[in-house]
Amino acid sequence: MPRKTFDIDVPDLTGRRAVVTGGSDGIGLGIATRVAAAGAEVVLPVRNRGKGEAAAAHIRAAHRDAAVVLADLDLSSLASVEKLADGLLAEGAPIHLLINNAGVMTPPERQETADGFELQMGTNHLGHVALTGRLLPLLREGRARVVSQSSVAAKRASINWDDVSWERSYGANAYGQSKLAVALFGLELSRRSAAAGWGITSNVSHPGVAPTSLLAARPEMGRSEDTRAVKMIRWMSEHGIVAGTMESAKLPALMAATSTEAKDGGFYGPQGIGGIGGPPGEQTLWKPMRSTADAARLWTLSEEMTGVRFA
Repeated sequence: MPRKTFDIDVPDLTGRRAVVTGGSDGIGLGIATRVAAAGAEVVLPVRNRGKGEAAAAHIRAAHRDAAVVLADLDLSSLASVEKLADGLLAEGAPIHLLINNAGVMTPPERQETADGFELQMGTNHLGHVALTGRLLPLLREGRARVVSQSSVAAKRASINWDDVSWERSYGANAYGQSKLAVALFGLELSRRSAAAGWGITSNVSHPGVAPTSLLAARPEMGRSEDTRAVKMIRWMSEHGIVAGTMESAKLPALMAATSTEAKDGGFYGPQGIGGIGGPPGEQTLWKPMRSTADAARLWTLSEEMTGVRFA
């Protein structure tokens, strides 16, 4: 019996500029491909130029007239974020979509970014905060929609306020914290834009559970082989058991980014059991995401940690 497939209609994006982080493979590449197919010029900031060239070639092969621009970005380095932002600001082209999708997941041992932050908090959250803040003039000019890609790991996560960079302890909770931080930032950006009249809309998505490369063998993460978790997820996905697919996992962010019905401050994810797989749709905010006090506190802390202020 063939497994059910899902899709959404992406509206015409001709004349719009989209920045998609983590677009060199996996879910990000799927998102970037669909956005480019809809006519947007897609900026792909990548850490690995070789993977970036392959991703751009993939998009152009699928859509001959696709406009794809490669740029260099290492989200684990605030200097790299600043360099990318300075380049885009110098170009002066308004940004209409910013999809903060890139992420790293659960290195077995604690690792640090170039700036001394725990790797997941620094890359998944702080790097995107700095990027969004530095691009604020272009986002305002484009009256942009910003999408922050969270994770099911945020559902039962909390912020370790006494040790947000996990210097005294480290474990699986570090990933959940980083993805909760991503969601809190996206929701707070919506509130602050509305209050200050920035003209930016911001929402949050999550891909459910799918066989991405996040838990696969990645030497730079300290993993020499695939984890048991990713092997199980692949098996479940292949057999149509609860888990999503690479195709379905990209749809919530696409919906959040492009749908005319997507709400400012909304939350989008798979509608199947436990939000793990299934068709995309709007979801109720998970409990840890609902605290506006936590979101405001995290915003201030993130500005202090990155040195990037939202004017």
